Amino acid sequence: MPQSALRLVPEPVFVISSVRSGSTLLRVLLNSHPQICAPHEMHLRTLTVGLSKPYTKKAMSELGLDQRELEYLLWDRVLHRELVRSGKRIIVDKTPGNAGVWERLHEAWPKARYIFLLRHPASMVSSLLNNRPDRDPEATVKEVGGYVDAVEAARNALPGLTVRYEALTERPEEVTQEICAFLGVNWTPRMLDYRKGDHGPFVPFIGDWSENIKSGRIQRARPLPDPEDVPEPLRPIARAWGYPS
Repeated sequence: MPQSALRLVPEPVFVISSVRSGSTLLRVLLNSHPQICAPHEMHLRTLTVGLSKPYTKKAMSELGLDQRELEYLLWDRVLHRELVRSGKRIIVDKTPGNAGVWERLHEAWPKARYIFLLRHPASMVSSLLNNRPDRDPEATVKEVGGYVDAVEAARNALPGLTVRYEALTERPEEVTQEICAFLGVNWTPRMLDYRKGDHGPFVPFIGDWSENIKSGRIQRARPLPDPEDVPEPLRPIARAWGYPS
């Protein structure tokens, strides 16, 4: 029997996205559904297991468990705990760092489902710079480039649903209906009024904490940047994603 057959949560849902791509908005809309639990960023990839003694490794080896699988067991248990606490049946983790470890997620959960959240890469850069004016623009472009390249690699390797942040903010009912169909749940208008739900605190490092997300209202995405304003390193991926560049 494969180790993955022993997962407590056999089919988690992962949002694969960059930072500043609108993933917190997507999270709270999903979390407003009575059957979907979408907690703050879980950062599962940073939860590690230490085999501190030689005999610990030997003991686990006799059980058919190496460090990698022990970490998967830990990650799975955390997701299961949150799912049980919520009383819902589907759990979604939207941590942007998941984009960089999508291969491990697929290894841990072969039956996982994926939502690929896209946004114009130059808009992500602008959002980061607006949020932290002290940021170095060149380094920020490089950071976003790393995320979007990872997202694209995951999109090319894994089945899933692609969602655009711009479309989510312009046509939230239509897009959330599409997501619900993908997840196998009935759509509810409750998803569009996330002010009524308890989504936990909006604080740094586990999601967006801007006034926009705290407002409780879906706000339209900023206009797409002019092609000449798109940083050169991001133009290929912007074109690949169908954005003007």
